[in-house]
Amino acid sequence: MRPRVLVVDDEAGMRKALQRGLTAEGMDVVTAADGPAGLRLARTQAFDVLLLDIMLPGLSGYRVLQQLRAEGIGTPVLLVSAKDGEIDQADGLDLGADGYVVKPFSFVVLVAQVRAVLRRSSRDARGPLRIGGLTVDPATREVRWHDEPVSLSPREFFLLETLTRRAGTVVPKEDLLREVWGVEQAVTRNVVEVYVGYVRRKLEAVGARSFVRTVRGHGYVVSVPESDPVASGRT
Repeated sequence: MRPRVLVVDDEAGMRKALQRGLTAEGMDVVTAADGPAGLRLARTQAFDVLLLDIMLPGLSGYRVLQQLRAEGIGTPVLLVSAKDGEIDQADGLDLGADGYVVKPFSFVVLVAQVRAVLRRSSRDARGPLRIGGLTVDPATREVRWHDEPVSLSPREFFLLETLTRRAGTVVPKEDLLREVWGVEQAVTRNVVEVYVGYVRRKLEAVGARSFVRTVRGHGYVVSVPESDPVASGRT
């Protein structure tokens, strides 16, 4: 089945170029020229991914994204903007975006990000991931330590999910940048360290300690600590 992509951008030339290019890549593309139209179309949940410009007439891309997430609509969103500041990108990711593309961009890189988001989305149909007392559910984007919920931002969740899927294997920072942020050049390597720290603190707050370990010079690995009563057979 051909992926369905909604492109929301107020520049006619950009809409036409993306529609032509993505169609050539085997995708079905629908376009909208302003925020309200994009929101109406996105609410149908008929799309596999949204390419959403931030500076839109009527309703900004930030507000469209915020409204979608508030309504429980989890369609993957790639924000597209000429704003390249770290705060702009962080704001978009914190609102629930699945990636951030800076204009002008390479079409090849954009397609790679779209395909990465589609791969992550297709994995959501699989069952929950369990390691020891930790449960990571891609379908609901919920994390639990035994019966205790762990509140993670969308970016933190994708980071933990990626590590959990490769439990027992050291995952390099470069891999995490590609799989979680979509493209290495979009953010610095230091952002991985920052987000790993966020995830660790939230897991530790509910008693899940030592799940994410640093392997210096190599990356990060998720493994069950010996103190986990599920792993050791204790109750």
